[in-house]
Amino acid sequence: MIAVSSCLAGIECRYNGSHSLVEKVRDLVEQNRALLICPELLGGFSIPRESAEIVGVTGEDVLDGNAKVIEKSGNDVTKLYIKGAYKALSIIQEVNVRYVVLKENSPSCGNSIIYNGEFANTKIAGKGVTAALFRRAGIKVISEEQFLNTNFL
Repeated sequence: MIAVSSCLAGIECRYNGSHSLVEKVRDLVEQNRALLICPELLGGFSIPRESAEIVGVTGEDVLDGNAKVIEKSGNDVTKLYIKGAYKALSIIQEVNVRYVVLKENSPSCGNSIIYNGEFANTKIAGKGVTAALFRRAGIKVISEEQFLNTNFL
């Protein structure tokens, strides 16, 4: 069993109510070979919600208490991102997930690229909060691009 970001399976759960469908991911869900997770919804966010970025570098820094996740309006939503990450971790550990496919660029799910926290559409190297937590727990995390370009199944 693997887990996948819900938006990659076509679920309209992104901050703006859209999805990021990857047909190969949707196919796995339809075959009951992948578990859907959305850490942001697990953290208590609604759809739609304001866009957010990590201010203070990366998800690792958020987990260590050295950075925050801030909405575009300036509202600090760090606790909700951390809450969602831990809930998602608990769920995937219960079903013994082999690896997770997460949505790149997200402040929660970004595996190697996130936005820089200035809301200027500038990306930097780094992990989102959930991706960082999963990696700390020893779970293999890949982006949708890595999933499409490599045979992980």
